[in-house]
Amino acid sequence: MDRRDFLTAKRRKKETIIASQTEAESPRRITSGLNPYSGPWTENEIIHLLKRTMFGAKKADVDYFKTRTVNQAVDELLNPTAPQPGPPIKEYTTSTQPGTPDSNIAQGTTWVNDINNDGTVQSQRRASYKKWWTGVMINQDRSIREKLQLFWVDHFGNESVDIGFGNWVYMQHNLLRQYALGNFKQMVDAITKDIGMLRYLNGYLNLASAPDENYARELMELFTCGKGPGSQFTENDVKEAAKVLTGWQINNTNYTSFFNSNRHSTVNKTFSAFFNNTVITGRTGATAGQLELTDLLNMIFATQECAKFICRKFYRFFVYYTIDSATETNVIEPLATIFRNNNYDIKPVLSALFKSEHFFDVLNQNCYIKNPADHIIGSLRETNTVFPPLTDWDTNYGMWNFFYASMVTTGMNLHDPPNVSGMPAYYQEPVFHEIWINSDSLPKRNQFTDTMVNTGFTRNSQRVIFNFVPYVQLFSNPGNPDDLINDVLKYIFRNQLSYESKRAIKIQILLSNQLYDYYWTNAWTAYIASPTTANFNVVNNRLKQLFQYFFNLSEYQLA
Repeated sequence: MDRRDFLTAKRRKKETIIASQTEAESPRRITSGLNPYSGPWTENEIIHLLKRTMFGAKKADVDYFKTRTVNQAVDELLNPTAPQPGPPIKEYTTSTQPGTPDSNIAQGTTWVNDINNDGTVQSQRRASYKKWWTGVMINQDRSIREKLQLFWVDHFGNESVDIGFGNWVYMQHNLLRQYALGNFKQMVDAITKDIGMLRYLNGYLNLASAPDENYARELMELFTCGKGPGSQFTENDVKEAAKVLTGWQINNTNYTSFFNSNRHSTVNKTFSAFFNNTVITGRTGATAGQLELTDLLNMIFATQECAKFICRKFYRFFVYYTIDSATETNVIEPLATIFRNNNYDIKPVLSALFKSEHFFDVLNQNCYIKNPADHIIGSLRETNTVFPPLTDWDTNYGMWNFFYASMVTTGMNLHDPPNVSGMPAYYQEPVFHEIWINSDSLPKRNQFTDTMVNTGFTRNSQRVIFNFVPYVQLFSNPGNPDDLINDVLKYIFRNQLSYESKRAIKIQILLSNQLYDYYWTNAWTAYIASPTTANFNVVNNRLKQLFQYFFNLSEYQLA
């Protein structure tokens, strides 16, 4: 099956499902594994790496990594040196009168440490957090950090609207940010006691007299072991784990979690053969909660399935959604071994994956459907879209809100997945990432790029728009229409078009239906020599038509 067939117009849902099932049943015939990649290191491979590990591949970043080897490039992506982004600020409007909600927080200062139980204020803070996160993605550093942050927030699948408190949502985001490239086991320990998680999955209601199984179930089924055929925990395991986790509560006066030994089940907890019939000894006292949680996580992480499950999730997020038997044997199992041997440190796994011949296999390039963040944030970054200075926070937050809303309309609501399982595109068999494209989302993706090509978005009399004239000036020879089209396709469009297709595009758009290249070359040369409004409009209008044409092709949705 052609992996791009689903993008053709008027395809019926039934046909999509059947084709996907066929693809899942048919091996992709990729037999490469984790042997270090030793092939060519050209712009093509660099762009592939950056589109998978960042939001888009900016030309400046591609040029930067051309001076590095594969190993050096991956090492830099996995070892950020830029400071973590500053926290979100109060950009929303509330009364400043004494005694009214939020009056003690000045506009333009952060709200993340302010205790506030007003529902309206917390709703505004949740919205502020999402605008801020969108801005962080747009202004990301040259590393995997922001792409991986999206992965972890989705992995733990909390809905911010159910958590309620914007402060708690940001605290959870920041917790995951601190562990994103660290130790997964420590991350799970911390997220178990996170007040957002305690609220979302009822952990704060879990007490000895009435154990709540909600978090215990998701801990095993969604966060660590998964629910594949190799994951054979039992209902009783969930019940026993729930007892282990009794006693954790939320302090609403200072936004912290704490352990209440009076609500903790002190009985011994006995688990199934899947967990080697482990018995976790019931404890008493102030340290009982942490001691038993440590025992529980040691037991879970001792299984073979935990490492495999997370490695499969990494694979589906960064490489491709189909995992056939060859990929399971050649990639997933050895990655899981690396994960376990490194005590569940995250970097060694990602390093082995991104430096592997499998990752750079040509069949793993240009086959992955962009998620809404890849599409929207990636397009802004790849076209070098210019925003106001960050000091103009009011204008920027308004603009970031537009791009956040654009992601929502195309299927991704940051920190608000449909349910605790996260975004269906990363787990829903058999279609997986094909879910991103449907009769509603594809036109809206095209509408977004059309808007950014033609009118842009205006806030406080400042406009953000795709500006192609300065962008193409970054290329080696923009006055030559063939070179220009090849460079555009190389950076924003991963497919190779035929000579005939490129010639037709050149004639119809850049040459305005004339037959000779100098119709573009002369126009470009005239603009460079005299950048008047009239000369600018001639080249700009043709470039807008060119980019809009490429953005509207179905293949633009692939990375």
